[in-house]
Amino acid sequence: MTGTPTIRGLPMNALANFFTRLVNRYMPDPLVIAILLTMLTMLLAVLMQGTSPLNAVRYWGDGFWDLLAFSMQMTVILLAGYILAKTPLVDGILNRVAARVTTPFVAIVVATLVGGIGSWLNWGFGLVIGGIVAQKLALNVKGLHYPLVIAAAYSGFALYGIGLSGSVPLLIATEGHFLQDTIGLIPLSETIFSPILLITSALILLTLPFFNAWLHPKHAEDIVEIDPTTVAKPSVAPLPNDTKTTTAERLNRSKVVGIGIGALGMLYIALYAFDGGSLNLNTINFAFLFLGILLFASPANYLAALTDGIRIVSGIIVQYPFYAGIMGILVGSGLVVSFANTFVDISSAQTLPIWSFISGAIINLLAPSGGGQWAVQGPVMVQAATELGASQAATALAVQIGDQWSNMVQPFWILPVLAISGLKLRDVMGYMVLILIYLGVIYASAMLIWGYLGA
Repeated sequence: MTGTPTIRGLPMNALANFFTRLVNRYMPDPLVIAILLTMLTMLLAVLMQGTSPLNAVRYWGDGFWDLLAFSMQMTVILLAGYILAKTPLVDGILNRVAARVTTPFVAIVVATLVGGIGSWLNWGFGLVIGGIVAQKLALNVKGLHYPLVIAAAYSGFALYGIGLSGSVPLLIATEGHFLQDTIGLIPLSETIFSPILLITSALILLTLPFFNAWLHPKHAEDIVEIDPTTVAKPSVAPLPNDTKTTTAERLNRSKVVGIGIGALGMLYIALYAFDGGSLNLNTINFAFLFLGILLFASPANYLAALTDGIRIVSGIIVQYPFYAGIMGILVGSGLVVSFANTFVDISSAQTLPIWSFISGAIINLLAPSGGGQWAVQGPVMVQAATELGASQAATALAVQIGDQWSNMVQPFWILPVLAISGLKLRDVMGYMVLILIYLGVIYASAMLIWGYLGA
């Protein structure tokens, strides 16, 4: 085997091992992190905003259920994405892709590309399909380091916010959004389809897979392969025990029923698009839900896949209210506005996007919700862009990009991938820190360039 690759003499594997050992020692489970972040936010509200401890508790409790509708949208998009990835057609394609890969290097590249392209198309679909294909690769490729291939698949999620399901670009392009009186409608041609973001997305898709592959351990004793016995078997609809199938059972398994309602859903989406309807979370969820039913055909098989999917999203269902409570403290105490203003105060028209990027990344660590974060931080950044003469599109997307960037180490959104893989957060976090650093260089450079070009 060749020696460990280095950057200016620094062994990359040694650096990855250092971060892995660090998080193994000090990082608790994601739910504990959410609880600790709650306490930290309360403390910051008291010390920085002068909020009384009792009011901080009130803000927390009042906000705990504020994002229930949004939480359901997030849950459905993950469930629908998982089910679509498990349909016979998509699952067969993934099996054929995994079967053609024979080396760990190629496996890491493929997992990153699948996660990245999938997330750009739809974040819920990309999040789960990346984890699924990574697991299939780990089962097929000898000598593949399982924690790294899972981390590589998740790293593609760093593209979701500048893709077709990014919450901020979709929102500010939608008629009637809450900041329309200030910034008007900003079309997707100026955000996710702008030259600067298309180049940034392409650069990440071309280089991140090789960066991830570079991190693969070079010594056999450092490689942790997947244990095939821990892989959950997919649920299938049980066959009836009696020889005489009932009418109800025939309806449950009827492809006519499944294809019929699936085709009806696709017809609605076609009519919606023909009528000029805008792309949003509800339409994406609707399309994925009925496409999954159409491809499964049998309602019984669809429900069996749904049972598996509920296990995947269970962590998010429990933890999202905790982050909604944190958002309640941030908003009620004024902490998020004060924090955003701190960066605005040191910005110029050219540097506002880069500071928006950094502030968005930090706030996302406390409240991992791109849409919810924009609802609070957006008015501050929009007003600053107006006063400074900065690009509104660059400023808005910088917040979104900061959000997706710090998701690499924010433990919330990786929960479905961990549920698919059976790994713990501490198993992959060492690699995620290095990926965060690499992506930070690309995104910060892009925000600086955009800021100077757009001002």
